[in-house]
Amino acid sequence: MTDILSKKLESKIDNKLFSKSRRKTLDDGFKKGKVINEVLDKPTVMTLYKIISDGIISYVNGPVSAGKESVLFWAVDKNENDIALKVYLVSTSNFKKRESYIAGDPRFKNIKSGTKNLVYLWAKKEYKNLQQSFEAKIPVPKPLHVSNNVLVMEFVGINGKPSQLLLNSEVDENDYSQALDMIKNLYSKAKLVHGDFSEYNIFKTENGLCLFDLGSAVDLKHPNAIEFLKRDINNINRFFSKRGISTIETNEIMEDLLDEL
Repeated sequence: MTDILSKKLESKIDNKLFSKSRRKTLDDGFKKGKVINEVLDKPTVMTLYKIISDGIISYVNGPVSAGKESVLFWAVDKNENDIALKVYLVSTSNFKKRESYIAGDPRFKNIKSGTKNLVYLWAKKEYKNLQQSFEAKIPVPKPLHVSNNVLVMEFVGINGKPSQLLLNSEVDENDYSQALDMIKNLYSKAKLVHGDFSEYNIFKTENGLCLFDLGSAVDLKHPNAIEFLKRDINNINRFFSKRGISTIETNEIMEDLLDEL
């Protein structure tokens, strides 16, 4: 009897999540049933259901992209604005490799053991990083809400299609300048180091570059902050150098940045 009621509840929640969906076919190969049954566990579906019930979003159109640690969904709020839902996968073991980005960050102490707790903390951490960056006027998706393993934020793109990655874009000196400004402003204004800064985590939009995937970002007091900063600068210098753009030496950028503080 309990199993029958459980299945009825799951079916009701499934219908609620996608009831108003435009049901547009996306190019990522996902099907609604597959995502609900194989990617989203019951607690995550319940979290999404509560986010809808609380009026944070109205419905979910479907998944846009997927990685080893998360799935990005295209949702819509009550004003028909496109919203991004980043759902961190509780079932993955990849987050165990991420503990070094949390341990040592003074904002997050008393880390509880277990994959689920680590994933929930990671979602909270990315929300906090986005919040600090957005308030510092750094171009990032606006964070809207976080609950358990679901992060709600501004959708950077149109009609469920994310903006083009810097990786796949034509670039020039202005793009390089913007990328460096993001690293510098993260450090000096948001008091953060991205920790995974690269052409894979930057959108190129009509309004300029937009930085995302800030889960790895650490507080300046983190013991590896300077090491991560140097790696971030090296990564972006390597990318632009390969594209024929003249870059500034990593040590020179770091010295100028540290002297400003």
